[in-house]
Amino acid sequence: MNIENLKLFCQVVEQGSISQVARTSYVTQPAVTSKIRQLEKHYGVALFDRTGGMLRVTKTGSSLYPYAKEIVGYFNRSEEVMNNISNDYEEPLHIGASLTIGEYLLPDILGKFQKKHKQIQFSLAIGNTPTIMSKLENLEIDIALVEGIVMHRDFQIKRFAKDELILVIPRNHRWNSQKEINIEELAEERILLREKDSGARKIIETILAENNVLEQIHSYIEFGSTQAIKSAVESGHGIGILPKLSVTHELELGVVKHLPISNTTISRDLWIVKRPTRFPKNSINLFNHFLKEAGFNIDPSE
Repeated sequence: MNIENLKLFCQVVEQGSISQVARTSYVTQPAVTSKIRQLEKHYGVALFDRTGGMLRVTKTGSSLYPYAKEIVGYFNRSEEVMNNISNDYEEPLHIGASLTIGEYLLPDILGKFQKKHKQIQFSLAIGNTPTIMSKLENLEIDIALVEGIVMHRDFQIKRFAKDELILVIPRNHRWNSQKEINIEELAEERILLREKDSGARKIIETILAENNVLEQIHSYIEFGSTQAIKSAVESGHGIGILPKLSVTHELELGVVKHLPISNTTISRDLWIVKRPTRFPKNSINLFNHFLKEAGFNIDPSE
């Protein structure tokens, strides 16, 4: 069996088109078809259904795909490792992070990490938690740091920190002289929220519902990013409940103010997620050690 056959098979599954794979791989369409036929002959099964002029992966092809993806991934890594050894380099580290972690927590951490480990090159992909977990599953990243609930029995999942969600108000708000407010008072103001699918919003709405406040809130605006909410609060358009990580700079500058909600703490867990592997990258172990040294709850042996 040729590794190139498996590579092209994976690409056809992912792109859904032999002609598209031929263009992106700079080979002819008959060459791609021939490689797929060779795989089908090897396994003695049809990997794609070509009836009706449409190309659809078969159930058997879907079963083969994760194995083929992993084989190709290990093959690419083996070449990468050998090349790095011959050139005295460390394996690169590909990190994925959800929005709050990637935009507000990791930049400083990664800057310090690279100063300590100058031989390691790394990349950082930022997206919502489902997107980052999909990248981890598809071997596009080595490790994921995400907020929100992660349900995947094949991954190694460990909580490494907590993130508090705090109420922030404009500096000239009528509550500015108060030391705290009752949660019921939130219904009196316009609340600035993330979109409905946001993990932070789900946590906030759960707390409000538990305190019988959610149904009383009639004035709110939805935003597609935390940065937009921060700007809107700063401009006096409403109040927001935001990750503390995301407003540290604004609180230091005094452009917004943190107002505690009496008897209420809103927090969420931050998770570090890895795929189990027989050949873990040394760069992952070094990153885990670095996080532990920085005070995060990471066990490098896991």
